[in-house]
Amino acid sequence: MENLLDINFLIESIPAIVSRLPITIGIAVGSLILSLFIGVATALIKIYRVPVLRVISSIYVSFIRGTPLLVQIYLVFYGIPKIIYYLQIQYGWLQSADVNSIPPEVYALVAFSVNLGAYLSETIRSAIESVDRGQFEAAKSIGMTPAQMMLKIIFPQALAVAIPNLGNMFISTIKDTSLVFIIGVIDIMGQAKILGSRGLAFFEVYIGVSIVYWILCIAVERLLVLIEKRARRYERGIAS
Repeated sequence: MENLLDINFLIESIPAIVSRLPITIGIAVGSLILSLFIGVATALIKIYRVPVLRVISSIYVSFIRGTPLLVQIYLVFYGIPKIIYYLQIQYGWLQSADVNSIPPEVYALVAFSVNLGAYLSETIRSAIESVDRGQFEAAKSIGMTPAQMMLKIIFPQALAVAIPNLGNMFISTIKDTSLVFIIGVIDIMGQAKILGSRGLAFFEVYIGVSIVYWILCIAVERLLVLIEKRARRYERGIAS
């Protein structure tokens, strides 16, 4: 009689799955860093009501929030090579670019950065707007430039407000990276799929990969709690 679960195969598959963990973490962390730049830029464009760019940023956020991440990954994966090829043929640009040599991790990083940037823009905008207006006036009164005011006064306070949402989005991004295997990225999900195909034991490897995701998200959650406590102490220090 066939066993319901092959425990030995499950245990043996976990180290192989964990070996691809740097790919998953790299895409998640890299996209978070890049998306912060996108999110801050988009948020400031909306806050300062920059002509034309405000309309473009609104369309961007609406499009990203209104389409599935899976579709966006495909758009990036198939769209970037097509755009590069078009620019090479029509204008002679990017002649040294070989689209066939671009690793799929790059496409995954771009797709996740663009996706996460749209969601972070709203979080960052609401966090900045939550800062007391008196802080803006005080910074102006002592002669700070807008850049100095944002970097030294506003952003540190807004960060403390935004961290919980940033953390939740980062954890969601870690889980969403399970989609990148569809474009050839061998992350922990891709590795699990390969192992399952070899051993015809998909149930076991998917249990294994779910355990790895679970532990990873718990570790990230604990780290974010520590960061949030540190930010709150810094916020109280500014207030005093």
